[in-house]
Amino acid sequence: QVQLVESGGGLVQAGGSLRLSCAASGYTLSRYVMGWFRQAPGKEREFVADTSWSGGNRYVAKYADSVKGRFTISRDTAKNSVDLQMISLKPEDTAVYYCAADPNYTKLRRGGPGYWGQGTQVTVSS
Repeated sequence: QVQLVESGGGLVQAGGSLRLSCAASGYTLSRYVMGWFRQAPGKEREFVADTSWSGGNRYVAKYADSVKGRFTISRDTAKNSVDLQMISLKPEDTAVYYCAADPNYTKLRRGGPGYWGQGTQVTVSS
């Protein structure tokens, strides 16, 4: 059984930075799509970024338009983990951030991955 555990959330001022980490256990996820979603109060969960295997040691990253240029997703296959580096944070980035994983890219991008973490709160004050 795959388990995903996020860490690194917190309170930060607008313009600040945070780094989220997601550690996977129970299975090696090097060939899985891994990603981050977020859910703000009163809103639906939305896609943030993902990283998918493209052969060899290469991974391709994709981002939501709202975070392009500010967020960077990275994969550590040795640690079976994925990180999300967030800079230039805005109050509208405030949300619970969820790590997700699935062997199927479409399933994950459509918001239906097989595995979710428990979420970590990110609060950006103005």
